[in-house]
Amino acid sequence: MNTDTLAIVGDSLANTLSPATGTAQESLNVLDLAVKGGWIMIILLILSVIGVYIFFERFTALRKAALKNPSLLPRLHDNIKEGDFKSAINYCNRLNTPASRILAKGVKDYRLDNTSIRQALENSAGLEIAALEKGLPVLSTISAVAPMLGFLGTVTGMVQAFWNMSQAGDNIEVSSLSGGIYEAMVTTVGGLIVGIVAIFAYNYLVSKVDKVQNSMEADIISFLEIVVETKEEAALNEQSAVCVAPAVHAEKTAPVAVEIVPVVESAPANEPRVEEPEKQDSSVVFNAPEI
Repeated sequence: MNTDTLAIVGDSLANTLSPATGTAQESLNVLDLAVKGGWIMIILLILSVIGVYIFFERFTALRKAALKNPSLLPRLHDNIKEGDFKSAINYCNRLNTPASRILAKGVKDYRLDNTSIRQALENSAGLEIAALEKGLPVLSTISAVAPMLGFLGTVTGMVQAFWNMSQAGDNIEVSSLSGGIYEAMVTTVGGLIVGIVAIFAYNYLVSKVDKVQNSMEADIISFLEIVVETKEEAALNEQSAVCVAPAVHAEKTAPVAVEIVPVVESAPANEPRVEEPEKQDSSVVFNAPEI
């Protein structure tokens, strides 16, 4: 490209930026700029719609999950202490919150050892956290991809501008260059706007998930304390029952003093009484004759 061509382009740009007196300046319309951005702006528009949907859907879900019922743990404590596990599980199912679903799993596994109960609660909490994070990876991807698409639009726009310039030859006009330059600049702006908004939305939702996770961990610790307490009380009650049982049994089986009275048989009234003959002395006395 020679010096005369650059001079022509410079004069054309100067005339465009400095309109003649009496010419009405057109207002800058955002919609027109978006249209001039080309096909990449359509992709950015789709990504922005997806990002807005994910943000509001997750915001509503996290707001509901963050609500705490102050009567949940006391109610479970009373039901477990009374041995009414079915009522405790039904109460958790009625609340239908992430915390109540986790604690319902703990109530079902109450008869296991404490280590197994803790492991079951942690596994259930991991599943609930994964459900709360649904859609956040997509939002993170949008925040990273949108600026890159904007830069891609910048490259394709500049390529289009230089292509039009090469085809125009010596008769270069600003209108032939404006299309590619518009595409280059508008796509960059659009990609940066979508990416910046998406990354702010992503970080905000992540902070909300962290708060819900901390609340779940606190509920799990409180529930484990209830489990340990109720099991210790049950063990003490069982030991007390074992100690009292032998004493009660000994008291019931103590020997009773019985007075034995000899029974004298008497002859019937209508039967004649037979008198026993007197015993005679069986010894015989011999009187020797005198000599």
